[in-house]
Amino acid sequence: MIDDRTQPDDAPDDRTAGDTADGEWTGRGRWVALAGESAASLAVRAELLARWAEPHRRYHTRTHLAAVLAAVEPLAAEARDVAAVRLAAWFHDAVYDGRPGWDEERSAQLAQSRLPRCGVPAGRVAETARLVRLTAAHDTAGPGDRDGAVLCDADLAVLAGPGYADYARAVREEYAHVPDPLFAQGRAEVLRRLLATPTLYRTPRARELWEERARANMTAELTALSGQDT
Repeated sequence: MIDDRTQPDDAPDDRTAGDTADGEWTGRGRWVALAGESAASLAVRAELLARWAEPHRRYHTRTHLAAVLAAVEPLAAEARDVAAVRLAAWFHDAVYDGRPGWDEERSAQLAQSRLPRCGVPAGRVAETARLVRLTAAHDTAGPGDRDGAVLCDADLAVLAGPGYADYARAVREEYAHVPDPLFAQGRAEVLRRLLATPTLYRTPRARELWEERARANMTAELTALSGQDT
C-alpha cells in the first residue's frame, strides 16, 4: 500500500542536510511506504541505490540522496503531494553523467519508466517526473508550486549544513577535469547569482531553518575563491 502520510512519525523537525545516516532515509521501509513491497518495487529500489553508488560520483552520492530525503521532512506539511516529492528526491539525480539538463531529463524518464511497475498511480508518476525536471534549474518553479518549492528547498538544504566544506570539495572533485581558474570563475558566478536572490528558499520553514546559515556558508566560499577567480 502506498503511504500518503504528510510526515513519518519519527521524522526530525529541524535537521539540515547531512545530519543523519544514509540508511535511515534510504531503507527498505521508507521505500515500501512510497512504492509498495512488490518484487518490481524492490527491484527499482535496488537499481536506484546502485545508480547512486556509481564510482564516478563524488557529490551526487547516496549521502546526497539521504540528505535530500531528510531535508524534505521539516517541509513536508507545505507540499501538496509529499509522496511525489519524496519519489522525486529518489530519482532526481538517478542518472548522473555530469551533463546539466540532460541528466535531469534522463532521470525523469527513468521515473516514468520504473514507477508504473511499482503500482504508483499515473498522476503521481507524472508529478514525480515533473519535479525531477525542475531540479535542472531551480528557478523554473513557479508561484504556487508547493511540491516544487519543497523539493528545490530540500535539494539546496546542503548549503546550510555544517558539512558545507565537504560539499564544496566534492563538487570540485566532480569537475576535476576543469582547470582551477575556470572552475573558480564558474563557481563564483553561481554563488554570486544565488546570493543576489532575495531569498534562497521558497518555503517559510526552509527560510527559517537555513537561509542565514546558507548565505554565510556561500559568502565564505566566495571569499575563498576570490583569489582564484581571475
